[in-house]
Amino acid sequence: MALRKIIRIDEDKCNGCGVCVPACHEGAIQIIDGKARLVSEVYCDGLGDCLGECPEDAITIEEREAADFDAKAVEEHLARAGKGQAPSQAAAHPAGGGCPGSAIRSLEPRTPAAAPGTGPGRPSQLGHWPVQLMLVPPAAPFLKGADLLITADCVPFATANYHEHYLAGRSVIVGCPKLDDIGYYLEKLKAIFAQAAPSSVTVLKMEVPCCGGIARAVAEARNEAAPSTPLEVITIGVRGDELSREIVPTA
Repeated sequence: MALRKIIRIDEDKCNGCGVCVPACHEGAIQIIDGKARLVSEVYCDGLGDCLGECPEDAITIEEREAADFDAKAVEEHLARAGKGQAPSQAAAHPAGGGCPGSAIRSLEPRTPAAAPGTGPGRPSQLGHWPVQLMLVPPAAPFLKGADLLITADCVPFATANYHEHYLAGRSVIVGCPKLDDIGYYLEKLKAIFAQAAPSSVTVLKMEVPCCGGIARAVAEARNEAAPSTPLEVITIGVRGDELSREIVPTA
C-alpha cells in the first residue's frame, strides 16, 4: 500500500452510461449493477484519462492509501478480457476510448418529409447512439424494455431496405463475431438482458457460416439471463434477400 493518486467514482452522480469504460485504457472500470465501479486498485494508474469522458462529473482523482499500480497485472487483465494489449499500446490505440463519438445520444428518427434534398435518399430510422456492442453500456436508457435489433455488421450493406423494414421502431446494437471477442459478447449480452429486460430481440445475421456466432451468443445469453424474452433470428443472403426466419425457443 502507498499514498498515491487514484480515481474515485461518486455512485450518486453515476448514471451507468458506461462512457468511462472504453476511456480507461487499463480496463480498471466496469459497469456493475448499473454503476461504474473501480474493479481493482492495481489496474488504476491515477492519470485520469476517464475524467473528461464522464458526462455527470462522477469521476474525480483523490490521493489516498491504495495498492500500487501494477502494469503486469493490467496486461494480464486486458489479455483475459480479449483486448490483448499492454497499457502503452492501449493508450496509443484505444478501442473507442477517449472518443466523444461513444457518448450516449437520443436521436429522433426522421420521417420522409424531413429528409433533406429531393434525391432518392431514404431517411434514417436510427433512434440512438452509439450502436456498436463494444461501446453500448448495458444500462443505456434506449435499451430498457426495447424491441432490440442485434445486427451483424455486414447486414446493412447487403440489405437495401434495412432502415424501413428492420430498424424502424427498434433499438439496435451491431457487432461481428468474426472480428471481435465472442466471449466478451456473451458476457455483455447477458448483462444487457439482465439490466435492460428488452421486450423482444431480433437477430439479423448473414448467411455466411462465421455469422452464426452472433445468433448463438444471443441465444445463450437470453437463455441464461432472460429466458422468457421472445427471440427471432433472421438470415440475410449476400445479395440482400431474406432467406429464413426462426423463432428460437428457450433451451
